[in-house]
Amino acid sequence: MSVKDEIPAVFLEKISPRGLEAIQKTKDFVNDYCIPADKIYYEQISTDPTKRWKEIPPIIEQLKTKAKEIGLWNMFLSKHYKEGPQYTNLEYGLMARYLGRCHVGPEATNTNAPDTGNMELLAKYGTDYQKNKYLKPLLNGEIRSAFLMTEKGTSSSNALNISVSAIKNNKGNYILNGVKWFASGAGDVRCNLWLVMCKTSDDKEKPYRNHTVLAIDAKKALASGKAKLIRPLSVIGYDDAPHGHCEIEFNDYEIPSDEMPNVVLAGEGRGFELIQSRLGPGRIHHCMRAIGTGEFALMRIAHRANHRLIFGKPMNQRESFLYKYAQSKIDIERCFLLVLNAAHKIDISNAKQAQREIAIAKIETPRTISDILDWGIQVFGAEGVSQDTELARMYALNRTLRIADGPDEAHLAQLARNEAKKFGEIDTYFDKMEVNQKKLNKL
Repeated sequence: MSVKDEIPAVFLEKISPRGLEAIQKTKDFVNDYCIPADKIYYEQISTDPTKRWKEIPPIIEQLKTKAKEIGLWNMFLSKHYKEGPQYTNLEYGLMARYLGRCHVGPEATNTNAPDTGNMELLAKYGTDYQKNKYLKPLLNGEIRSAFLMTEKGTSSSNALNISVSAIKNNKGNYILNGVKWFASGAGDVRCNLWLVMCKTSDDKEKPYRNHTVLAIDAKKALASGKAKLIRPLSVIGYDDAPHGHCEIEFNDYEIPSDEMPNVVLAGEGRGFELIQSRLGPGRIHHCMRAIGTGEFALMRIAHRANHRLIFGKPMNQRESFLYKYAQSKIDIERCFLLVLNAAHKIDISNAKQAQREIAIAKIETPRTISDILDWGIQVFGAEGVSQDTELARMYALNRTLRIADGPDEAHLAQLARNEAKKFGEIDTYFDKMEVNQKKLNKL
């Protein structure tokens, strides 16, 4: 099926011929190469703990070479960035839909988190030094990166609580102390960059100017002995080697004052501005990949139903199954439209002005897809929770999205506060209706 037949008509006219071609290429690349490569990828990950975190499955580099050959590379960098192919967020969102159907697709096309968000920050705010040292090799797929924000024992969804400190000593050098965890990508042997959200001051009158993002050379930090990668954390039992979600500790790690211009990203005290800039499009990327995950899960579910007899009757003929399947199709379509709407709003304005649309998509999509994956696991029975289907791993990763980049509750609270500001307008609306009713009564 052509991708034109899978794109809602209201959005189809907003996609360029070049974008449509890239979306079709992405779908074909995922179906022909990436989905079959997933099994090979997991087979190539060593079970030897001494090698598990030091070796990259060879299939990844083979896929990256193929993706570059056909022009599927760094598609996430939108028209706002000269460093990328300059597709719109809407166009890339439709590509990410297909990339979400497999595990290896994002890395194969250099569109994998957290590198995408980190590259956007470097492209937008990086100095020439930072772009040459980190952005260029990231764009080439030569190194990996991690974003260190979440902290153990801290409600990190409110970034005001971030407490890992970078305090200047009497020499003017930063001294870093504290623990970060769930630093995705930090376990990768190719990880050369940590973007670290730190508290650099304690101004009670300007709390949103107390944090700074530091671009730290990960290899150098670890070699100092003052920064330690404590352990990879599991996500519902999966360690995601060799990528990892790691706990990292800083113990008086020192950054000399003469290196600060190359380490501070954008400027001291601009941490909040940077994380907001980073998270907006990233949330949409996650959600669109989740759409693809849900669609692939439904295909797995349908395939299972085609070959499973329940008391002598095929599952695909049972009304209860068909009703649930149809409802799941409706649920995915709803989320699909929400995400496309948010992506388009970013394109015609910016991430800040699209905050409402992003929040709605971010709240609704992961929980909807989680429900579908949960049903899929139930349809498969014991096989569904095993490593013999993709469903358990997909569920673990998708369930995490309800926490990553801000939990449901934080987005709901912000959305509710913003919507509540309109209550006065509603009173005005009904007051005007009452006035109009009185006018009509006099006619």
